[in-house]
Amino acid sequence: MSSTRTNLRRVVGDHFEPDDAMDPKAQRALRGQLEQIDYTAYDANRKVMGAALAGVDAKKFERVALVTAQARALWVAKGIASTESGRPLTPDQKAELEHLRSSYEELAEVYEAMRRMIERGYLEYKTA
Repeated sequence: MSSTRTNLRRVVGDHFEPDDAMDPKAQRALRGQLEQIDYTAYDANRKVMGAALAGVDAKKFERVALVTAQARALWVAKGIASTESGRPLTPDQKAELEHLRSSYEELAEVYEAMRRMIERGYLEYKTA
């Protein structure tokens, strides 16, 4: 399976691309085997993530979103503040901005991962 990593998302290619020269019966058999493999992965994800992350609800999403927004705002505010001197960044300023950006990006990935887990049925979303 091929995957491409874009800004904050991973794009996964098609799972099954039949070979034109392959016998249609063999293609159907292979497709069935691959579907079983995909189901096995789905079931494993559902069991593991469901046990580890039980009780995902709006409050947890809100908390992750809020902390992510705070991390992004802090990163940008520090970046803007570092330009006040009109000089290039010092190595310490650069390191701090890299750390703040990385923190924001990691939290954004957590949010996206939680959302994908709900979307794919790995986690049950608890409503009020």
